Amino acid sequence: MVGQFPGASSEEALALYVRRYLDLQAKVTLFEARLQATDLSVKEIDQTLTRLTEELKEPAAVGDLDGLRARLDSLRGVAAERRAAADAERQAARQAALEARTAIVEQAEKIAATDPARIQWRPAGEQLRTLLEEWKTAQRSGPRLDRPTEESLWKRFSHARTTFDRERRHFFAELEARNAGAKAAKEQLVAEAERLQDSTDWGPTAGAFRDLMTRWKAAGRASRADDDALWARFRAAQDAFFAARDAHSAATDTEFRANLEVKEALLVEAEALVPVRDLNAAKQAIRSIQDRWEAAGKVPRADIQRVEGRLRAVESAIRDAEQAQWRRTNPETRARAEGAAAQLEQAIAGLEADLERAKAAGDARRIADAQAALDARRSWLEQVQRAAEDARG
Repeated sequence: MVGQFPGASSEEALALYVRRYLDLQAKVTLFEARLQATDLSVKEIDQTLTRLTEELKEPAAVGDLDGLRARLDSLRGVAAERRAAADAERQAARQAALEARTAIVEQAEKIAATDPARIQWRPAGEQLRTLLEEWKTAQRSGPRLDRPTEESLWKRFSHARTTFDRERRHFFAELEARNAGAKAAKEQLVAEAERLQDSTDWGPTAGAFRDLMTRWKAAGRASRADDDALWARFRAAQDAFFAARDAHSAATDTEFRANLEVKEALLVEAEALVPVRDLNAAKQAIRSIQDRWEAAGKVPRADIQRVEGRLRAVESAIRDAEQAQWRRTNPETRARAEGAAAQLEQAIAGLEADLERAKAAGDARRIADAQAALDARRSWLEQVQRAAEDARG
Protein backbone atom coordinates (compact mmCIF):
# COMPACT_ATOMS: atom_id res chain seq x y z
CA MET A 1 0.00 0.00 0.00
CA VAL A 2 1.53 3.32 -1.09
CA GLY A 3 -1.49 5.65 -0.95
CA GLN A 4 -4.93 6.49 -2.27
CA PHE A 5 -6.03 8.37 -5.35
CA PRO A 6 -9.83 8.86 -5.10
CA GLY A 7 -11.90 9.56 -8.17
CA ALA A 8 -9.53 7.83 -10.57
CA SER A 9 -9.17 4.45 -12.10
CA SER A 10 -6.65 1.92 -10.88
CA GLU A 11 -4.51 2.48 -13.97
CA GLU A 12 -4.50 6.22 -13.42
CA ALA A 13 -3.71 5.84 -9.72
CA LEU A 14 -0.87 3.42 -10.46
CA ALA A 15 0.51 5.76 -13.12
CA LEU A 16 0.73 8.58 -10.54
CA TYR A 17 2.85 6.50 -8.17
CA VAL A 18 4.98 5.25 -11.02
CA ARG A 19 5.69 8.89 -12.01
CA ARG A 20 6.72 9.60 -8.43
CA TYR A 21 9.17 6.71 -8.64
CA LEU A 22 10.47 8.04 -11.94
CA ASP A 23 10.93 11.43 -10.32
CA LEU A 24 13.02 9.86 -7.56
CA GLN A 25 14.94 7.89 -10.15
CA ALA A 26 15.64 11.10 -12.10
CA LYS A 27 16.93 12.79 -8.94
CA VAL A 28 19.31 9.90 -8.25
CA THR A 29 20.45 9.86 -11.90
CA LEU A 30 21.03 13.66 -11.82
CA PHE A 31 23.00 13.36 -8.57
CA GLU A 32 25.01 10.56 -10.12
CA ALA A 33 25.85 12.74 -13.11
CA ARG A 34 26.70 15.81 -11.02
CA LEU A 35 28.87 13.75 -8.74
CA GLN A 36 31.15 13.06 -11.70
CA ALA A 37 31.56 16.77 -12.34
CA THR A 38 33.98 18.98 -10.43
CA ASP A 39 31.68 21.91 -9.64
CA LEU A 40 29.76 20.18 -6.85
CA SER A 41 30.90 21.22 -3.40
CA VAL A 42 31.23 18.84 -0.46
CA LYS A 43 28.38 20.68 1.26
CA GLU A 44 26.05 20.14 -1.72
CA ILE A 45 27.05 16.46 -1.89
CA ASP A 46 26.22 15.94 1.78
CA GLN A 47 22.95 17.87 1.52
CA THR A 48 21.84 15.95 -1.60
CA LEU A 49 22.70 12.58 -0.03
CA THR A 50 20.73 13.47 3.11
CA ARG A 51 17.73 14.64 1.12
CA LEU A 52 17.64 11.63 -1.23
CA THR A 53 18.11 9.21 1.68
CA GLU A 54 15.11 10.77 3.42
CA GLU A 55 13.02 10.71 0.23
CA LEU A 56 13.82 7.04 -0.42
CA LYS A 57 13.12 5.94 3.13
CA GLU A 58 9.32 5.34 2.66
CA PRO A 59 8.36 7.00 -0.58
CA ALA A 60 4.76 6.97 -1.89
CA ALA A 61 5.92 5.55 -5.20
CA VAL A 62 5.80 2.33 -7.20
CA GLY A 63 8.99 0.99 -8.75
CA ASP A 64 12.28 -0.72 -8.00
CA LEU A 65 12.82 1.20 -4.78
CA ASP A 66 15.36 -1.29 -3.43
CA GLY A 67 17.41 -0.97 -6.61
CA LEU A 68 17.20 2.81 -6.38
CA ARG A 69 18.33 2.70 -2.74
CA ALA A 70 21.21 0.41 -3.76
CA ARG A 71 22.26 2.91 -6.46
CA LEU A 72 22.20 5.71 -3.87
CA ASP A 73 24.27 3.60 -1.46
CA SER A 74 26.87 3.03 -4.20
CA LEU A 75 27.07 6.79 -4.68
CA ARG A 76 28.00 7.23 -1.03
CA GLY A 77 31.43 5.72 -1.75
CA VAL A 78 31.95 8.07 -4.69
CA ALA A 79 30.85 10.96 -2.49
CA ALA A 80 33.34 9.89 0.19
CA GLU A 81 36.15 9.90 -2.42
CA ARG A 82 35.05 13.31 -3.60
CA ARG A 83 34.93 14.50 0.00
CA ALA A 84 38.45 13.16 0.65
CA ALA A 85 39.76 14.77 -2.54
CA ALA A 86 38.11 18.05 -1.62
CA ASP A 87 39.60 17.84 1.87
CA ALA A 88 43.04 17.23 0.32
CA GLU A 89 42.56 20.19 -2.01
CA ARG A 90 41.50 22.39 0.89
CA GLN A 91 44.49 21.24 2.89
CA ALA A 92 46.84 21.92 -0.03
CA ALA A 93 45.24 25.32 -0.54
CA ARG A 94 45.66 26.11 3.16
CA GLN A 95 49.30 25.03 2.99
CA ALA A 96 49.88 27.21 -0.08
CA ALA A 97 48.14 30.09 1.67
CA LEU A 98 50.29 29.52 4.77
CA GLU A 99 53.46 29.59 2.66
CA ALA A 100 52.32 32.72 0.82
CA ARG A 101 51.47 34.52 4.07
CA THR A 102 54.75 33.38 5.63
CA ALA A 103 56.64 34.72 2.57
CA ILE A 104 54.91 38.09 3.03
CA VAL A 105 55.93 38.16 6.70
CA GLU A 106 59.54 37.16 5.96
CA GLN A 107 59.87 39.87 3.30
CA ALA A 108 58.57 42.45 5.77
CA GLU A 109 60.99 41.22 8.44
CA LYS A 110 63.88 41.38 5.97
CA ILE A 111 63.04 45.01 5.16
CA ALA A 112 62.75 45.87 8.87
CA ALA A 113 66.14 44.24 9.59
CA THR A 114 68.01 46.24 6.92
CA ASP A 115 70.80 48.51 8.20
CA PRO A 116 69.27 52.02 8.53
CA ALA A 117 72.45 53.51 7.07
CA ARG A 118 71.99 51.52 3.84
CA ILE A 119 68.22 51.29 3.39
CA GLN A 120 66.34 53.36 0.79
CA TRP A 121 63.37 54.49 2.82
CA ARG A 122 60.90 55.48 0.09
CA PRO A 123 61.13 52.24 -1.99
CA ALA A 124 61.18 50.16 1.21
CA GLY A 125 58.04 51.91 2.50
CA GLU A 126 56.27 51.32 -0.84
CA GLN A 127 57.26 47.66 -0.70
CA LEU A 128 55.81 47.29 2.81
CA ARG A 129 52.54 48.90 1.70
CA THR A 130 52.37 46.46 -1.22
CA LEU A 131 52.94 43.54 1.16
CA LEU A 132 50.12 44.81 3.39
CA GLU A 133 47.73 44.89 0.41
CA GLU A 134 48.78 41.35 -0.52
CA TRP A 135 48.03 40.26 3.06
CA LYS A 136 44.56 41.85 2.99
CA THR A 137 43.77 40.28 -0.39
CA ALA A 138 44.84 36.85 0.84
CA GLN A 139 42.76 37.33 3.97
CA ARG A 140 39.66 38.36 2.02
CA SER A 141 39.71 35.91 -0.87
CA GLY A 142 42.22 33.19 -0.01
CA PRO A 143 41.76 30.01 2.02
CA ARG A 144 41.32 30.63 5.73
CA LEU A 145 44.11 29.66 8.08
CA ASP A 146 43.49 28.38 11.57
CA ARG A 147 43.15 31.24 14.02
CA PRO A 148 46.36 30.68 16.08
CA THR A 149 48.50 30.43 12.93
CA GLU A 150 46.98 33.55 11.38
CA GLU A 151 47.32 35.54 14.60
CA SER A 152 50.97 34.46 14.98
CA LEU A 153 51.83 35.50 11.41
CA TRP A 154 49.98 38.80 11.74
CA LYS A 155 51.82 39.54 14.97
CA ARG A 156 55.20 39.05 13.21
CA PHE A 157 54.06 41.15 10.23
CA SER A 158 52.80 43.95 12.48
CA HIS A 159 56.02 43.91 14.52
CA ALA A 160 58.12 44.24 11.33
CA ARG A 161 56.05 47.23 10.18
CA THR A 162 56.31 48.85 13.62
CA THR A 163 60.09 48.34 13.69
CA PHE A 164 60.45 49.83 10.20
CA ASP A 165 58.35 52.89 11.10
CA ARG A 166 60.31 53.46 14.32
CA GLU A 167 63.69 53.24 12.56
CA ARG A 168 62.49 55.50 9.77
CA ARG A 169 61.30 58.17 12.22
CA HIS A 170 64.60 57.90 14.12
CA PHE A 171 66.65 58.16 10.90
CA PHE A 172 64.81 61.21 9.62
CA ALA A 173 64.92 62.88 13.02
CA GLU A 174 68.71 62.49 13.04
CA LEU A 175 68.89 63.61 9.42
CA GLU A 176 66.84 66.70 10.20
CA ALA A 177 69.15 67.50 13.12
CA ARG A 178 72.25 67.09 10.93
CA ASN A 179 70.67 69.18 8.20
CA ALA A 180 69.86 71.91 10.69
CA GLY A 181 73.44 71.91 11.98
CA ALA A 182 74.86 72.02 8.45
CA LYS A 183 72.46 74.79 7.52
CA ALA A 184 73.52 76.92 10.49
CA ALA A 185 77.21 76.37 9.75
CA LYS A 186 76.80 77.23 6.08
CA GLU A 187 74.74 80.31 6.85
CA GLN A 188 77.72 81.52 8.92
CA LEU A 189 80.09 80.75 6.04
CA VAL A 190 77.86 82.61 3.60
CA ALA A 191 77.82 85.64 5.91
CA GLU A 192 81.63 85.61 6.09
CA ALA A 193 81.91 85.24 2.30
CA GLU A 194 79.54 88.14 1.69
CA ARG A 195 81.58 90.33 4.05
CA LEU A 196 84.74 89.50 2.08
CA GLN A 197 83.37 89.89 -1.43
CA ASP A 198 84.20 93.62 -1.69
CA SER A 199 87.71 93.33 -0.21
CA THR A 200 90.64 94.63 -2.25
CA ASP A 201 93.24 92.95 -0.06
CA TRP A 202 93.68 90.42 -2.84
CA GLY A 203 96.19 87.92 -1.47
CA PRO A 204 94.92 87.43 2.12
CA THR A 205 91.28 87.50 0.98
CA ALA A 206 91.92 84.83 -1.67
CA GLY A 207 93.44 82.69 1.09
CA ALA A 208 90.42 83.36 3.31
CA PHE A 209 88.08 82.19 0.53
CA ARG A 210 90.10 78.99 0.15
CA ASP A 211 89.71 78.42 3.90
CA LEU A 212 85.98 79.07 3.66
CA MET A 213 85.70 76.50 0.88
CA THR A 214 87.48 73.90 3.03
CA ARG A 215 85.10 74.60 5.91
CA TRP A 216 82.11 74.44 3.53
CA LYS A 217 83.07 70.92 2.42
CA ALA A 218 83.53 69.82 6.04
CA ALA A 219 80.15 71.26 7.15
CA GLY A 220 78.10 68.43 5.62
CA ARG A 221 74.84 68.72 3.68
CA ALA A 222 71.69 70.56 4.64
CA SER A 223 68.39 69.77 2.95
CA ARG A 224 68.57 69.98 -0.85
CA ALA A 225 66.60 73.23 -1.08
CA ASP A 226 68.57 74.94 1.72
CA ASP A 227 71.90 73.64 0.44
CA ASP A 228 71.27 74.85 -3.11
CA ALA A 229 70.13 78.29 -1.96
CA LEU A 230 73.08 78.75 0.43
CA TRP A 231 75.57 77.53 -2.19
CA ALA A 232 74.18 80.02 -4.71
CA ARG A 233 74.82 82.89 -2.25
CA PHE A 234 78.28 81.58 -1.31
CA ARG A 235 79.28 81.12 -4.95
CA ALA A 236 77.97 84.57 -5.86
CA ALA A 237 80.11 86.22 -3.15
CA GLN A 238 83.15 84.18 -4.18
CA ASP A 239 82.67 84.97 -7.87
CA ALA A 240 82.23 88.66 -7.14
CA PHE A 241 85.57 88.82 -5.29
CA PHE A 242 87.57 86.82 -7.83
CA ALA A 243 86.03 88.68 -10.76
CA ALA A 244 87.10 91.97 -9.16
CA ARG A 245 90.58 90.56 -8.48
CA ASP A 246 90.91 89.35 -12.07
CA ALA A 247 89.81 92.72 -13.39
CA HIS A 248 92.34 94.44 -11.15
CA SER A 249 95.06 92.03 -12.24
CA ALA A 250 94.21 92.61 -15.90
CA ALA A 251 94.47 96.38 -15.44
CA THR A 252 97.72 95.99 -13.51
CA ASP A 253 99.16 93.67 -16.16
CA THR A 254 98.41 96.24 -18.85
CA GLU A 255 100.22 98.87 -16.81
CA PHE A 256 103.21 96.57 -16.15
CA ARG A 257 103.63 95.35 -19.73
CA ALA A 258 105.97 98.26 -20.57
CA ASN A 259 108.11 97.31 -17.53
CA LEU A 260 108.30 93.77 -18.91
CA GLU A 261 109.76 95.02 -22.18
CA VAL A 262 112.50 96.90 -20.26
CA LYS A 263 113.37 93.84 -18.18
CA GLU A 264 113.46 91.52 -21.18
CA ALA A 265 116.01 93.90 -22.79
CA LEU A 266 118.05 93.81 -19.57
CA LEU A 267 117.93 89.99 -19.67
CA VAL A 268 119.46 89.97 -23.12
CA GLU A 269 122.26 92.18 -21.79
CA ALA A 270 122.74 90.01 -18.70
CA GLU A 271 122.74 86.68 -20.54
CA ALA A 272 125.48 87.96 -22.83
CA LEU A 273 127.84 87.89 -19.77
CA VAL A 274 127.68 84.06 -19.66
CA PRO A 275 130.01 82.21 -19.90
CA VAL A 276 132.10 84.51 -17.68
CA ARG A 277 135.45 85.40 -19.24
CA ASP A 278 136.31 88.61 -17.35
CA LEU A 279 135.01 88.22 -13.78
CA ASN A 280 135.57 91.82 -12.67
CA ALA A 281 133.83 93.22 -15.75
CA ALA A 282 130.96 90.76 -15.35
CA LYS A 283 130.46 91.73 -11.69
CA GLN A 284 130.36 95.43 -12.55
CA ALA A 285 127.95 94.79 -15.42
CA ILE A 286 125.54 92.68 -13.34
CA ARG A 287 125.43 95.33 -10.59
CA SER A 288 124.42 97.90 -13.18
CA ILE A 289 121.80 95.57 -14.62
CA GLN A 290 120.40 94.85 -11.13
CA ASP A 291 120.03 98.55 -10.37
CA ARG A 292 118.20 99.18 -13.63
CA TRP A 293 116.11 96.03 -13.02
CA GLU A 294 114.81 97.34 -9.68
CA ALA A 295 114.14 100.73 -11.22
CA ALA A 296 112.09 99.18 -14.04
CA GLY A 297 109.28 98.21 -11.60
CA LYS A 298 106.83 95.32 -11.55
CA VAL A 299 105.88 93.06 -14.47
CA PRO A 300 102.61 91.17 -15.12
CA ARG A 301 101.94 88.37 -12.63
CA ALA A 302 102.16 85.62 -15.26
CA ASP A 303 105.70 86.72 -16.28
CA ILE A 304 107.27 87.20 -12.83
CA GLN A 305 108.71 83.73 -12.37
CA ARG A 306 109.95 83.50 -15.95
CA VAL A 307 111.97 86.74 -16.02
CA GLU A 308 113.17 86.46 -12.40
CA GLY A 309 114.37 82.93 -13.09
CA ARG A 310 116.41 84.01 -16.10
CA LEU A 311 118.13 86.80 -14.12
CA ARG A 312 118.83 84.45 -11.18
CA ALA A 313 120.53 82.03 -13.57
CA VAL A 314 122.96 84.74 -14.75
CA GLU A 315 123.66 85.84 -11.17
CA SER A 316 124.31 82.23 -10.18
CA ALA A 317 126.78 81.75 -13.07
CA ILE A 318 128.77 84.85 -11.98
CA ARG A 319 128.83 83.66 -8.35
CA ASP A 320 130.07 80.25 -9.47
CA ALA A 321 132.89 81.91 -11.48
CA GLU A 322 133.82 83.99 -8.45
CA GLN A 323 133.95 80.91 -6.22
CA ALA A 324 136.11 79.06 -8.72
CA GLN A 325 138.60 81.94 -8.87
CA TRP A 326 138.76 82.13 -5.08
CA ARG A 327 139.52 78.44 -4.82
CA ARG A 328 142.36 78.84 -7.34
CA THR A 329 143.96 81.84 -5.54
CA ASN A 330 143.48 80.61 -1.97
CA PRO A 331 146.95 80.74 -0.17
CA GLU A 332 146.17 77.65 1.85
CA THR A 333 145.42 75.70 -1.28
CA ARG A 334 148.67 76.90 -2.90
CA ALA A 335 150.68 76.01 0.20
CA ARG A 336 149.19 72.52 0.35
CA ALA A 337 149.92 71.98 -3.35
CA GLU A 338 153.58 73.13 -3.01
CA GLY A 339 154.13 70.94 0.08
CA ALA A 340 152.67 67.93 -1.67
CA ALA A 341 154.95 68.60 -4.67
CA ALA A 342 158.06 68.66 -2.45
CA GLN A 343 157.08 65.33 -0.86
CA LEU A 344 156.46 63.75 -4.24
CA GLU A 345 159.81 64.97 -5.58
CA GLN A 346 161.56 63.41 -2.60
CA ALA A 347 159.66 60.15 -3.10
CA ILE A 348 160.51 60.15 -6.82
CA ALA A 349 164.24 60.53 -6.04
CA GLY A 350 164.08 57.54 -3.73
CA LEU A 351 162.19 55.43 -6.29
CA GLU A 352 164.74 56.31 -9.00
CA ALA A 353 167.51 55.04 -6.72
CA ASP A 354 165.55 51.84 -6.06
CA LEU A 355 165.07 51.36 -9.81
CA GLU A 356 168.82 51.69 -10.46
CA ARG A 357 169.67 49.14 -7.77
CA ALA A 358 167.08 46.72 -9.16
CA LYS A 359 168.53 47.08 -12.66
CA ALA A 360 172.02 46.49 -11.31
CA ALA A 361 170.80 43.33 -9.57
CA GLY A 362 168.92 42.18 -12.66
CA ASP A 363 165.77 41.54 -10.60
CA ALA A 364 162.93 41.82 -13.14
CA ARG A 365 160.12 41.83 -10.56
CA ARG A 366 161.73 44.61 -8.50
CA ILE A 367 162.41 46.56 -11.69
CA ALA A 368 158.72 46.34 -12.69
CA ASP A 369 157.47 47.32 -9.21
CA ALA A 370 159.88 50.24 -8.94
CA GLN A 371 159.02 51.48 -12.43
CA ALA A 372 155.24 51.33 -11.75
CA ALA A 373 155.61 53.22 -8.46
CA LEU A 374 157.86 55.79 -10.11
CA ASP A 375 155.39 56.38 -12.97
CA ALA A 376 152.52 56.88 -10.53
CA ARG A 377 154.43 59.42 -8.41
CA ARG A 378 155.47 61.37 -11.52
CA SER A 379 151.80 61.54 -12.66
CA TRP A 380 150.73 62.79 -9.24
CA LEU A 381 153.49 65.37 -9.28
CA GLU A 382 152.24 66.75 -12.60
CA GLN A 383 148.72 67.16 -11.20
CA VAL A 384 149.97 68.86 -8.03
CA GLN A 385 152.17 71.21 -10.02
CA ARG A 386 149.22 72.24 -12.21
CA ALA A 387 147.14 72.92 -9.08
CA ALA A 388 149.94 75.05 -7.66
CA GLU A 389 150.14 77.03 -10.91
CA ASP A 390 146.36 77.63 -10.82
CA ALA A 391 146.60 78.80 -7.23
CA ARG A 392 149.19 81.38 -8.22
CA GLY A 393 146.70 82.76 -10.80
